[in-house]
Amino acid sequence: MNPLFPTTPSSNHHGLRDNHSRGTVGEFLRHHLKPGADLDFVTAYFTVFAFEKLRSELEALGRIRLLFGEAAFLQQLDPEKTGAAYVLKDDGIVLSSGLNQRHLARACATWIREKVEVRSVTRTGFLHGKMAHITRGEVTAAILGSSNFTTRGLGLATSNNNVELNLIVSDDRDRDELRRWFQDLWDNPDKVEDVKQRVLDFLEQVYRDQSPQFIYFKTLYELFRDSLDSDKTLDESLTRIRLPETQVWNSLFSFQKDGAKSAIKKLLEFNGCILADSVGLGKTYEALAVIKFFELRNEKVLVLCPHKLRENWELYPIYAHNRNNPFTADRFGFTVLAHTDLSRDSGASGAVPDLAAFNWAAFDLVVIDESHNFRNNAAGRPREDGSRRATRYERLIQEIIQSGVRTKVLLLSATPVNNELADLRNQLSFIAGGDATRDPAADAAFENNLGIASLKATTRDAQTRFTNWAGEPPEKRNKRDLIHVLGGDFLKLLDALTIARSRRHIARHYAGEMKRLGGFPRRRPPVSLATKIDARNQFPGYDDLVEQLGAYKLWLFQPAAHLKEDLPASIREGYTRRIGGFTQEGRERILTGMMKVGLLKRLESSIDSFRSSIRRILAKIDRLEQRMDRFEQFQSENPDLDFDTFGPEDLDEAEQEDEELAAALEVGRRITFKMAHLDLDKWRTRLAEDRTNLRPLLEVAEQVSPERDAKLAALKARIADKAANPPIDKEGRPNRKLLVFSAFSDTARFLYDQM
Repeated sequence: MNPLFPTTPSSNHHGLRDNHSRGTVGEFLRHHLKPGADLDFVTAYFTVFAFEKLRSELEALGRIRLLFGEAAFLQQLDPEKTGAAYVLKDDGIVLSSGLNQRHLARACATWIREKVEVRSVTRTGFLHGKMAHITRGEVTAAILGSSNFTTRGLGLATSNNNVELNLIVSDDRDRDELRRWFQDLWDNPDKVEDVKQRVLDFLEQVYRDQSPQFIYFKTLYELFRDSLDSDKTLDESLTRIRLPETQVWNSLFSFQKDGAKSAIKKLLEFNGCILADSVGLGKTYEALAVIKFFELRNEKVLVLCPHKLRENWELYPIYAHNRNNPFTADRFGFTVLAHTDLSRDSGASGAVPDLAAFNWAAFDLVVIDESHNFRNNAAGRPREDGSRRATRYERLIQEIIQSGVRTKVLLLSATPVNNELADLRNQLSFIAGGDATRDPAADAAFENNLGIASLKATTRDAQTRFTNWAGEPPEKRNKRDLIHVLGGDFLKLLDALTIARSRRHIARHYAGEMKRLGGFPRRRPPVSLATKIDARNQFPGYDDLVEQLGAYKLWLFQPAAHLKEDLPASIREGYTRRIGGFTQEGRERILTGMMKVGLLKRLESSIDSFRSSIRRILAKIDRLEQRMDRFEQFQSENPDLDFDTFGPEDLDEAEQEDEELAAALEVGRRITFKMAHLDLDKWRTRLAEDRTNLRPLLEVAEQVSPERDAKLAALKARIADKAANPPIDKEGRPNRKLLVFSAFSDTARFLYDQM
């Protein structure tokens, strides 16, 4: 045993140092770091707080050589990237030490500058061992093992020290060999490099005065550190399941990839997300990337979309064998159904042969396109037999989200709020796992992970605040103040569960990519053309038509106004009861008003759509009169039947094959009227009035041929002008592309025929 380096009391019986029952590395160093001694130390990490613990011993040493065995640690010591040496800080430092960091960093920098040589291995993962070798004259001491130069690694923390495994090197020959090993590595320029100045530059960032901007960004970093760490974990997960190798992922722009990653993160953490990017930013492709992520995890995915968008989604599944599918190599396997399929109990739907046997509960993720269509959480209405038919909203929750596995929910909508924040609440309820207005568990679904005790109360309070703000005089309303008005819980809810980006946001935060792509297309200001209807001015103007249609009754749509006066009260009550706050007669008056407005809208679309609608109404009048005649004939042929109760189901087998007869017995949809309960003579007279009013309108509309159609002529002129003078696109090419949109299929067919 070397007399100049006697063992410490705690090491008399142990050659190990574990920082617990077998002594600490710090005790060993304090005992052996005598004034004038030389120290060689290999460590992966170094902190100013460990320096503080051994400062008196370290400042009295002679030559000190510090070798970092982990290049990744040095990569963090880049003042241009991080701007502060917070990586030098131990976990769990008490507040007093944390506040003293600036002073310690200055003292540590002075010590390194004056006494320490610092080098590092150049390759990450190259050197794993740690050691301390001390030389004083001819006498040496050394310890070898796992301890880094940190307070916990050396066993110098007041609590929670690391459990390490270090061995004191007691043999002189081994200590000499250890010193030669260190010297060989230290002198090898292919494996180590001098990093002293980098460490000093980095330490300077800690003790020098920081700008307010740096403090601001540092605060943001600390606030969002967990989020940034989770982003890194997510990136590793994406790579592990090979999502970046898929066709759909590589088709995305960077802002779309960020949107998809954020949606995946929210789905994994909160079980749901609303993707509410503005129209045209690629929500569908982002959703496809999200779908592929979960399919690569062997999870089942269901897409629910409006019926009119079904073909868009059915392009991608591999079972569709669509040659236009741009992602055939990704082999998507999701199922596509329409929103309206939630109102059906049977029948085929796309690739599903029979909804009666369809297992709605089998999906791990449901993607709801145009989710604002589910903004209404109204409960199903009772049937006449006392049972209640579930609404689409209720079936989605009960049969998809709550049944079977707990289903994650991705909602797609550029307008999740149409009228009030209750629209948003009802969609967030899908993520919560139930209707928050009726299910206490769903209402409190975000209490543990977001600290929001009630989804219902949070959205209601935000709505009240917004309503009060909107009621202020314009000079007192500042949009910038709205973020403070809505309340912290509501904003926390939006931040956690929604992604909503505008084109302006993308252009600002992805400026480099937008520059490369040439930016978003610039929309030209709209041009409104107020053309005539008839080039010869023989068709009535809009004002005249409004007056004429206002005087028409359109009795065709009002069967309730023609009930027999002598109907028993029990029968009449079935036709006059209120459903949804309206009587049947009231609903029919509303329908009639809507039909009149609809005729004007169709005229605004095209004269052809207007006259087609008039023809359809007149044809319905003809068919209704034929049903009346058929009913009266059958009634006269069967005088013994009670037609107050007789319906299509009472026909015998042969008669049921007569579809016209079955239809003649009843009229109406929401409430079915028995022909026997209607005053058919009165209704016939009024239907004749409808015909008398509408036929002149049809005759004058039919005179407006395509050659006299002023609006058609104006459209053709605009198209010809664009073809002759096309705008130039970003690549300098003429853009002759033209799309014609119409709200009505009649107009679309008419334009197709005329073009």
